[in-house]
Amino acid sequence: MEQVKEGDVVRVHYTGKLTSGEQFDSSAGREPLEFTVGAGMMIKGFDAAMPGMAIGEKKTINILPEDGYGQKSEDAIIEFPKENVPEDMKLEPGMSLTLSNQEGQPVPVVVVEVREDVIVLDANHFLAGQELVFDIELVEIV
Repeated sequence: MEQVKEGDVVRVHYTGKLTSGEQFDSSAGREPLEFTVGAGMMIKGFDAAMPGMAIGEKKTINILPEDGYGQKSEDAIIEFPKENVPEDMKLEPGMSLTLSNQEGQPVPVVVVEVREDVIVLDANHFLAGQELVFDIELVEIV
């Protein structure tokens, strides 16, 4: 039976959850996810779980933050001047916004705190610092 090796293009179905059981993503009801194993297209822990899998095989893996989206970084906490926010825009902690970086690319952020003169924003990936659990099923080796 053929097994996945680094460099193979694979198609998988997956469900991603936090250790609390809360689901954050799934391919259910969609086409399987296609990627090249070992090409850096996936988070490190997901990629590392693929070699040796056979078509139809299912497994559950736990991924620590350092093999997922990393630890939360204090450098990603931004103090944004309130004067640069439109007056009619009511910001509250927990709100998601999208800023643009210097290259014009979108950067998702979450409002952490609204102070008198600044808005504190968190630009960490929403899964940073989290241990992740993935249920994976190998559908195809392309």
